[in-house]
Amino acid sequence: MASKEISDTQQTLSPTPKKQMQKSTGKEKPHHCSDCGKSFTQKTHLQTHQRIHTGEKPFHCSDCGMKFNHQSNFQRHQRIHTGEKPYICKYCGMSFHNPISLRTHRHIHTGDKPFHCTVCGNVFLHKNHLKEHQRIHTGEKPYQCSDCGKSFNKQCTLTNHKRIHTGEKPYHCSECGMNFYQQGDLQRHLRVHTGEKPYYCSECGMNFQRPGHLKEHQRIHTGEKPYYCSDCGMNFYRHNHLQQHQRIHTGEKPYQCSDCGKNFNHQYNLQRHQRIHAGKKTYLCSDCGIHFKNQSSLQRHQLIHPGKKLYHCSDCGKSFKYPIGLRRHRHIHTGEKPHHCTECGMNFRQQGHLKQHQRIHSGEKPYHCSDCGKSFNKQFTLKKHQRIHTGEKPYHCSECQRSFCQQIDLQRHQLIHTGEKPYHCSDCGMNFHHKGNLQRHQLIHTGEKPYYCSVCGMNFYQHSHLQRHQRIHTRENSYHCSDCRKSFKNQSSLQQHQCIQTEKKPHLCSDCGKSFKHPISLRTHRYIHTGEKPFHCSECGKTFRQKSHLKQHQSIHTGEKPYQCSECGMNFPRQASLQRHQRIHTAE
Repeated sequence: MASKEISDTQQTLSPTPKKQMQKSTGKEKPHHCSDCGKSFTQKTHLQTHQRIHTGEKPFHCSDCGMKFNHQSNFQRHQRIHTGEKPYICKYCGMSFHNPISLRTHRHIHTGDKPFHCTVCGNVFLHKNHLKEHQRIHTGEKPYQCSDCGKSFNKQCTLTNHKRIHTGEKPYHCSECGMNFYQQGDLQRHLRVHTGEKPYYCSECGMNFQRPGHLKEHQRIHTGEKPYYCSDCGMNFYRHNHLQQHQRIHTGEKPYQCSDCGKNFNHQYNLQRHQRIHAGKKTYLCSDCGIHFKNQSSLQRHQLIHPGKKLYHCSDCGKSFKYPIGLRRHRHIHTGEKPHHCTECGMNFRQQGHLKQHQRIHSGEKPYHCSDCGKSFNKQFTLKKHQRIHTGEKPYHCSECQRSFCQQIDLQRHQLIHTGEKPYHCSDCGMNFHHKGNLQRHQLIHTGEKPYYCSVCGMNFYQHSHLQRHQRIHTRENSYHCSDCRKSFKNQSSLQQHQCIQTEKKPHLCSDCGKSFKHPISLRTHRYIHTGEKPFHCSECGKTFRQKSHLKQHQSIHTGEKPYQCSECGMNFPRQASLQRHQRIHTAE
């Protein structure tokens, strides 16, 4: 048979030509099956159908002896022996014995998953995969173990289970000779020999042999502790850590010494104890050959040999010179924070961190700046501050050569060059360079105004807005105009007022001769001549001559709309936009 490709129209599950003919011609079906009542237009079709009831299979394969009730099925079967695969995939060139196999295969290329679960909406490539999946919803478990009566929803799961009874372990490790029930178990085991750790933590770069180990590790970064002690409320990263902890409350000691009957709450405590009975000196120093009864004695001895990191973390493999270093490190895995602040109840992994924290309550600031006398509660905060006096900016941008006092400032700045905006608003889809900008922006969606004026009760989105507002309450009008006795909060406001009164413009531009009432207006004007734009947007790098223009521009990034229409409640990023909008109401 010549090779051919099934066309797209042939791929669709359309009715058979016979049914199409019946629909179009409206022919009668005079031939009836006496067994099931089904009707046919032609006698030969009835005869073919009746083989279902009689079991007759007149088409015999001379190669393997199989029998078929339809000639078309027989012909398709013979292609297995002849090797003929006339149905070719136009995407990858693979060949198939029958059109159904080709149709199923083509779903791989098209991404089509035509079999749909009506319960949960999952879609599948193959009908049998859908059937297997649906057993989750129906609870059907048709595959039963003849040895123990346990039932399973998949044939392969039953096959794997039966190996428990037969003891069969068909998957063999060629490295060490160990055998396994399942191929997946062998593949995981082989990573011990190859050292392969395919599961990668994107936060810190650590690799793991198993996905479960990665998942447990990632809780260190997320802070998730899903295992909860109902007795004391403590939470744990791992289930086995919770189980060990709960023995404190229950008093359970499940590990018993077979020699003396003593019980222990941890297996490793039992193992250490059992060496007393065995009398063995099982721990050997690889440097000098001396034997020791227990691991702790060996570790103490090995400190004699320099440069050794003898204390290894069983969770991540990290090594430490001293046991206290390992003990502190293990708090990361157990989630334990044994150092407790009596003032506010916060817990810390290390005593040094607790001491630093307690200075918040005591107000102690032991680190003093010799230049200006300012004090700090942390040494590294003092170091950062001293760069103001020294002018040191050790962090350099390789793109534009700008320098920064702090590494975090450099990292934020570099986002301008990369264009990266890693902080994403899930409400409106806007992206931001900095986490703080995202957090400020999200207040628009939540309506939260967390900054509260204790004098009048007004709330504000941003701390800077509250600070500006509070000047109304805290500052006196101490600057008085000698002409009209009007008072002002600051000297610059008084000077501006006096210029208006006298109509003076004492500040002259040396470039073009233009005069200004206020020095700041002259300074802003001179940027036209110098081309200087000193106000810089940290989000996109754009520069502006005036600070007010920068503020207006930044509302694009933050999404802030501080100007509200008192008529309809709509918000606008600029006052001019609000004023234009308000004409709608005044025109009514």
